[in-house]
Amino acid sequence: MASTVEIPLVGGAADGQHVTVELDSNGRPPLTHHHIGSGGLAEAQIYELESAGDTAQQWQYHWRGPAV
Repeated sequence: MASTVEIPLVGGAADGQHVTVELDSNGRPPLTHHHIGSGGLAEAQIYELESAGDTAQQWQYHWRGPAV
């Protein structure tokens, strides 16, 4: 069973929400998250992983823009 972590989304339409993602074999989450809006793929937003603290396992996904 893969380990998971809950990561906050910062900025964009999903600001303040959290997503649960699987960690890779090195204990890191995916580099990007594509957040699907209420309008489906037409409203998808791209979030990019960044460090959010001093320890190796404190992350956040920061909004980068629309996926289309």
